[in-house]
Amino acid sequence: MSKDGIKVYGGNYEFYDQQKQIENNALNQDLQSKEKALRKAKEKERETLERQRKLDSRGKGKQEKSGVSRIMMNTLRNKAENSTSKIKGLHAEKIGGISQELQDLRSTLPGIDKMKFGFNNSELYHGKILFTATNINFTYNTKPLWKHPLSLQITSGERIALKGVNGSGKTTLINLFLGTLEAQSGKVYRAESTSVYIDQDYSLLDDKLNVYDQAQQFNATALLEHEIKIRLNRFLFGQDDWDKSCSVLSGGEKMRLMLCCLTIGNQAPDIIILDEPTNNLDIQNIEILTAAINEYNGTLIVVSHDELFLEQINIIKTIEL
Repeated sequence: MSKDGIKVYGGNYEFYDQQKQIENNALNQDLQSKEKALRKAKEKERETLERQRKLDSRGKGKQEKSGVSRIMMNTLRNKAENSTSKIKGLHAEKIGGISQELQDLRSTLPGIDKMKFGFNNSELYHGKILFTATNINFTYNTKPLWKHPLSLQITSGERIALKGVNGSGKTTLINLFLGTLEAQSGKVYRAESTSVYIDQDYSLLDDKLNVYDQAQQFNATALLEHEIKIRLNRFLFGQDDWDKSCSVLSGGEKMRLMLCCLTIGNQAPDIIILDEPTNNLDIQNIEILTAAINEYNGTLIVVSHDELFLEQINIIKTIEL
């Protein structure tokens, strides 16, 4: 029995179990195939746009050197912008079609329990200024990271996407925000706040610990052993998983354990920073992550190229580097 009605299987329970396993395996294979197609389509879009950007930049430089008139420069620039817009439209249509097919497939999967953060809300009021940067820059090998100094402001409660090509300075900006780096020029203001930075490798987890001991590391409110295990069960870590080493967990399992640890910590951090959080996650774990993030009411900063994910977690502001 499912939301779509009742399906009759002949034979005993063993036969039913085998048939359900065959159906689920086939469905998961279809999902994996569509996920792979979606990732390839997004990668192709990024490569094409980056190649077009380089061609436009190279063409502009040649035109400036050859003394092309301003009117002709404007005409060529408009053509380049129209070409880029057309490319974006074609890729968006293809990606949108694959995304819809994925959602249709996902809707036929057996339902999973939604996992909630279940901790107290951030104590900061919405709108409090957390970070202000005025004309900041950072230098690597005597070369400024950003062509033009950055000026920006982040306030409590904002949901922000941080975008840019590789080498554009996203990680440097995050470290400046966290205070692990200091700007070499300009001014920075940071309000007192608590933050959690979850990178692509889930470095906050200790690979030397097992799942249960890792959860205990976040037990700041002295929860009893059975309470820790109840939280772990909520995030799909049953008794067979409690002694499993964190080093052998998949990306999706590490993500779920990280979310579970945050709930055990009880008090929500004022700021959560996620670095490419959907990389190496299957569609089910992306749904789990999305549901958990949408329960969080603090400040969220996300580095991601996954436009569908950014839309689903209600991003309201973009910082483009």
